[in-house]
Amino acid sequence: MNRPLILAIGACAALVVAGCGERPQVITYKQGSYQGKPDQKPYAGAPFDGNQQAWDSALRQRNQSQNEYKRIGS
Repeated sequence: MNRPLILAIGACAALVVAGCGERPQVITYKQGSYQGKPDQKPYAGAPFDGNQQAWDSALRQRNQSQNEYKRIGS
């Protein structure tokens, strides 16, 4: 056999064997505590700056503009 063929077969075999090695993924949980990012109120962002009444009003307006009965005027 010629040398490039043997090298190609060896390289393919090495890739196949390397693809089979999966390490276990172990996660340690702390019971009773949330480990993610703390949540904020939906109206705490930049457009409303904590004003819940303005957020409620904008949400109501957006819902009414999606109402088909209001949009077509019947």
